[in-house]
Amino acid sequence: MKWLRFRHEGAIGFGTLAGDAVEVHEGSMFDSPRATGARLALAAIEWLVPCVPAKVIGLWNNFGALADKNGWARPAEPLYFLKATSSLAAHGQAIPAPPADAGRIAYEGELAIVIGRRAQRVSVEDASAHVFGYACANDVTAIELLHRDASFAQWARAKSFDGFGAIGPVVDTAFDPSAATLRTRVAGRERQNYPLADMLFGPAELVSRLSHDMTLEPGDVILCGTSLGVLPMKPGSTVEVEIDGLGTLSNTFG
Repeated sequence: MKWLRFRHEGAIGFGTLAGDAVEVHEGSMFDSPRATGARLALAAIEWLVPCVPAKVIGLWNNFGALADKNGWARPAEPLYFLKATSSLAAHGQAIPAPPADAGRIAYEGELAIVIGRRAQRVSVEDASAHVFGYACANDVTAIELLHRDASFAQWARAKSFDGFGAIGPVVDTAFDPSAATLRTRVAGRERQNYPLADMLFGPAELVSRLSHDMTLEPGDVILCGTSLGVLPMKPGSTVEVEIDGLGTLSNTFG
């Protein structure tokens, strides 16, 4: 099922995608949601970020092709950062340009894992039972800020400006990332095209390993990292992140 959150006539709700409509549900998306019988046209709703995470975890150096091209050693364990939840943006929402002194701003098309069940020190074998589903993501980065200060890498700042965490449009509970390809288009031109199977740490291993570092709660998001093709964006550019069978996330920068 493909789940989404929305705003309609000032009220926030959630439900499942059904063609050009949403079938409204009540209760908790992660715990026995109940269909209300109401149905709303997609044209009548405002898309919201499809989940409300307590934390967003982003992976670095998690794709083989990118590591090989840059001469990076393949990590022995997941390398990650935390991204402010205030950076989240929904499908169709603009990504505001940060202050000019932030420098160049790059897109990063990624797969997002959404946790559905509390995960605390779970095994790789049990990890999939704690995954609710998957979504498309754009992990936007102020690339010049990362290493502006030689004494301290500014991952949180470079990744957490408003709008720098676009996720959506839906969370798909039946999606299988093992054979899917991700494509990122900027102003209609394809810039990224890579297989998700090239991940150094796949979804189950990521959930397991991260759950040994911190408790993962329903709604938490893990961004799986990106691969080749990351470049700065120009203001006014529309960025589309498409994953086979999962949908297309579209946002305009600036």
